[in-house]
Parts: sequence; C-alpha cells; structure tokens
Amino acid sequence: MTTQQLFEQIRLKQSFLCVGLDVDLNKIPQHLLDTEDPIFEFNKAIIDATHDLAVAYKPNTAFFEAYGLKGWNSLEKTIKYLNDKHPEVFTIADAKRGDIGNTSAMYAKAFLQDMNFDSITVAPYMGKDSVEPFLAVPNKFTILLALTSNGGAFDFQTKVAGDKELYKQVLETSKTWANSQNLMYVVGATKAEYFTEIRKIIPDSFILVPGVGAQGGSLEEVCKYGMNNHVGLLVNSSRAILYAGNGTNFAEKAREEALKVQQEMHKILLDGQLAKIDL
Repeated sequence: MTTQQLFEQIRLKQSFLCVGLDVDLNKIPQHLLDTEDPIFEFNKAIIDATHDLAVAYKPNTAFFEAYGLKGWNSLEKTIKYLNDKHPEVFTIADAKRGDIGNTSAMYAKAFLQDMNFDSITVAPYMGKDSVEPFLAVPNKFTILLALTSNGGAFDFQTKVAGDKELYKQVLETSKTWANSQNLMYVVGATKAEYFTEIRKIIPDSFILVPGVGAQGGSLEEVCKYGMNNHVGLLVNSSRAILYAGNGTNFAEKAREEALKVQQEMHKILLDGQLAKIDL
C-alpha cells in the first residue's frame, strides 16, 4: 500500500479510524472462550463489523505474545484474514521493536515480509542502524515513536538536549536516514498542543495517533493542530470500540462505537474542505 492508496481509502470511507486489536481474554465475551481460538474469533467479528468504517487495524503484539504459541498463531491468523478478506485496509504491527541492525533485520523479515503487515511501530532510541533495516523493506512503512501518549513521555521525550527537545531531534534526524520516505510517526492524542511544532518538521508524513477515547485525547484538538492537506492522520481507538459490549452482540456494539467515531471524522473532513483538504 502507498500513502496515496491510504488517502484514497480515507476519502472513500470518510474516515481515518484505526482500530487497535488489543485482545484481553479477561474482557472478551464469555461465549467465545468455548471456541477453538477465542482471540481470532473475537478479532474476526470486530473486523467484519467495522471494516467499512476503518482504514487501518493495529494488532498490539504484546496481547498475542502473552498467550505463547497459541497467541502467536492467533496473530498470524488475524493478519492473514485481514490480507485475504480486506486487503484495502492498512495493517500495523504494533510491536515497538528496535535493536542492533541484524536483529532489526530479522524483526523486519518476521512482521513485514513473512506475516506481510504494511507497517510496524519501532522505537528510535538505538538510532539509525536500528531503524534502517525496517526502512529497507520495499513498499512497507516504519512508524517511529516520536511523542507518546503516556505520562512517562515527559521523562525523556520532552527534555531539552542541546538547544531543543529530544522528540524534535528524533523527528529531524530520522529524515536524514536511508529510505526516510517510508517513515510515519507516533504522536499521542494527549499531546495535541505539540502537533503544530511537529508539523513544522514533518508536514507531509502520516501520524499514528493513539490516546483518543479511553486515554482522554480529543479528536477535535488532534485534527485542529495535526491534520495536513492529505489528512495525514490515523487515529487509533482500541478499548472504547473492542469492549463496547460483552454479550453475544458485542460486534454490533463495537460497530456502534466505531460509527460514532467515523461520523465525527466525517464531519471534521467536511469542515476541512474549507481548509483545502484534497477530498
């Protein structure tokens, strides 16, 4: 998938919603626990109920790895289902990897080639040689952690090192790496006031935005400061959609919540036409 194809999906669906698949067996409906693969059955139902409202899905790999081989098998089945049944959606392996070069190359192979995700989240702390192996995979995207939504983000990311905040240095330096055109970035919705400064550095890049909904981020504020003339945002919602219901109609309840978000996005996009969003 290219960024232009992603934008076409945004235009078609009037949505820039990313649904996070953070599956907790303690929270999913009880009747699914009797199935052979509860995690996959839950994901499949959520995807089927929301795929016309969402442009991206983001399985958080920790919620699969926690269940060992069974969980990993569920992850493989989930991405295969997305690729086979809904190839138009953008897929994100929320793995937050990042290690020395040869290790990163193996992570890139596992997620971007073998499992065929469109993208993967990567931590930048170890620098260029830990990120470039991901960027080297053709037609795939690396989503770099820039300014996250958690409280601990202020421990390091906003500290001034030299003459500017660390997160700004990460953004600026990443643009010098090989294949940097394949970069996207993570910026938390709870940091909406920072988007203006961030857009000065990466005006054209897509930004993955967690933290809307359960974490208290404002969609309106994110769009006000973070949207560019090709939208340039993928706003993630996980718990608010996934666990909107816990009965046999859980997928219908999930769709209702996803629809609320999509309708709010649709309104923002219509208003955004006045700001020359190319719709």
